[in-house]
Amino acid sequence: MTLASRGALRGLRIKLFMDGADLEAMRRAYAAGEVQGFTTNPTLMRKAGVADYERFARQAIAAIPDLPLSFEVFADDLDRMADEARAIASWGGRTYVKVPITNTRGVSCAPVLAKLSAEGLSLNVTAITTLEQVRTAARNLNPDVPSIVSVFAGRIADTGIDPVPIMTQAVRELADLAEAELLWASPRELLNLLQAEQCGCHILTATSDLLAKLPLVGKDLTEYSLETVRMFHGDAERAGYRIR
Repeated sequence: MTLASRGALRGLRIKLFMDGADLEAMRRAYAAGEVQGFTTNPTLMRKAGVADYERFARQAIAAIPDLPLSFEVFADDLDRMADEARAIASWGGRTYVKVPITNTRGVSCAPVLAKLSAEGLSLNVTAITTLEQVRTAARNLNPDVPSIVSVFAGRIADTGIDPVPIMTQAVRELADLAEAELLWASPRELLNLLQAEQCGCHILTATSDLLAKLPLVGKDLTEYSLETVRMFHGDAERAGYRIR
């Protein structure tokens, strides 16, 4: 079922991308038309047991040739990072190359962004948590080349800061880049989907666990309460619990 066809979500403009590295789950989501794109990263791939980075990426591209897929560079040297980006872009499909906003030493990757975007590579600028980083990305992206700016709103929220004002302003910062899309990364709950839509974000990433919660949007809360009571009662009975 597509996002647009779910009754409670009908009319939402935001696109839903699946985040993960389970190739079979990606194939299922693609076949079902549940999402409009896919993202992954080295951490997710390692957790999924991916041993060969390029082989996994090429398999994913072959299975999903007509939707955006993002694969990340992992070099720390800026020149090597650019070389890896070009290699990833050569794998075909609708591939976006994920480039972090800085390297591990905090050195800005702005020169890499500018160089690669000028060469026509579609970039997904990742690991962004501040508006200044959004501005850096915007200044260095080719306005004529499709790009994604991934702001980790969930991680911002983890620090106790409301990400909604930041994401709302980030939309404004990218307004002059017609081909750039703002992505709400690392959502923590389904409410983030509706918040991202209200902010004007173009994309939200979601794990399989979060996608499984989509049918809950718009659910009657009284009915949800009753289901919860029944769950607790049933689990107590199945466990054989007794209070004497």
